[in-house]
Amino acid sequence: MSVLIAGAGPTGLTLAIDLARRGVAVRLVEQATEYFEGSRGDGLQPRTLEVFEDLGVLDEVLAQSLEMPPLKVIIDGRFVQERRMGAIVEATPDSPYPNGRGLGQSRTEAILRDKLASYGVQVELGTGLETFTQTPEAVTARLSTGETVTVDYLVGADGGRSTVRKTLGIPFVGTTDESIRMLLGDVAADGLDHDFGYWFAQGSNPMSGIVMTPLSGGDQFQFGTPLDDEQVDPTLETLQELVDRYAGPGVAKLRDLTWSTIWRPNIRLAERFRDGRVFLAGDAAHVHPPTGGQGLNTGVQDAYNLGWKLASGNEELLTSYETERRTNAERVLGISTGLLKKYQDGDERAHERGRDTRQLDITYRDLDGTAVLTTGDRAPDSPLVDAQGNKTRLFELYQGPHETLLRFSPTGPSDHPHAVDIAREAPTAKAYTSPEAFTYYDAHDGDELLIRPDGYVGRVQRVLR
Repeated sequence: MSVLIAGAGPTGLTLAIDLARRGVAVRLVEQATEYFEGSRGDGLQPRTLEVFEDLGVLDEVLAQSLEMPPLKVIIDGRFVQERRMGAIVEATPDSPYPNGRGLGQSRTEAILRDKLASYGVQVELGTGLETFTQTPEAVTARLSTGETVTVDYLVGADGGRSTVRKTLGIPFVGTTDESIRMLLGDVAADGLDHDFGYWFAQGSNPMSGIVMTPLSGGDQFQFGTPLDDEQVDPTLETLQELVDRYAGPGVAKLRDLTWSTIWRPNIRLAERFRDGRVFLAGDAAHVHPPTGGQGLNTGVQDAYNLGWKLASGNEELLTSYETERRTNAERVLGISTGLLKKYQDGDERAHERGRDTRQLDITYRDLDGTAVLTTGDRAPDSPLVDAQGNKTRLFELYQGPHETLLRFSPTGPSDHPHAVDIAREAPTAKAYTSPEAFTYYDAHDGDELLIRPDGYVGRVQRVLR
């Protein structure tokens, strides 16, 4: 089995790690000659944190990231109130990471590259995918280095301008709104407390201002501000002028502008996520407005869904990738687009985030053509105690590239290599006890649930009751 991945952003890196840990021969090529340096997709949602735990990078992500900070709203130079994008939620046994984290995209990518390197795989910089052809048996690709490579599968994780998608001729349905522009970037700001975010605006139009959100690993903030009809260059001087306009002269002295861009709403969804032995994932398949922090996270989920299916080579599983992930991408685009409209309409609650942005409620239930599932819900975590009295968790037993068979108070042995027996009462040999697990799964004695490698329930065997 061999896979070529075009694009070494978070999506491509996640997929490469998942394949490498399964022993699949994988190459990850990147057209750019240098790694991206900037915050861009800086919000990590709770479900992504769960994926990162399974991939073995969560400790480093938590160490380098920040809890989403409170936002100080300052209008006409006067402090008005403190707000949060969402209420801080207490962790529960089934959801250990209920709150998002802030981590600049380039730092997330560096953590993932280090993990990939531990499997002996390196990102091949300066190596673009020029073109490819496919047969029912293989894909042959020509790289910008002049090399021709033949693999079992090709995955386009090469962004909104995807060469893979364009070569396949797959329509990228949606809109680009040239009437809306935002200046985004990373900058240090002397005079601002780095423990807080800031919303500076004028009383005449409080929804049009500049937001400054602290970034981890230094003293920089990510900034964002609408440009209206202004024609500007994304420079430090331009940004300083805008900060002086909204916050007041002398409030913040900006320095060390390391990344900036002018963003336009580009909201699109690929008509198909697969063509034969070629797949699309991440921004190559769907692009989002930044509202709600969904883009990077949805790409990571694409990769996590696709990795084990590619490694299996099972056609039924491979077919389910598009059914599951395109349906979800369409739903998520609706969420982020709805939040963008709230900003456009001047809704004062537009900054607030609901449960639907955490991606814990993703389900693959009732999707036409997905015969590999009977439920498709996310498998929750739960505390467990083994027969020796040692404490563990369901997430720890799921961790790794394997599927897991959960058996609730079974009466006989199992030949499944990763069977986990859970008892209501004190555990017997090779069994675990967890009343919470019974509750979360609405399980009864004798029930069995097959947990897919990506942490979703794939099959349920219920006892008659």
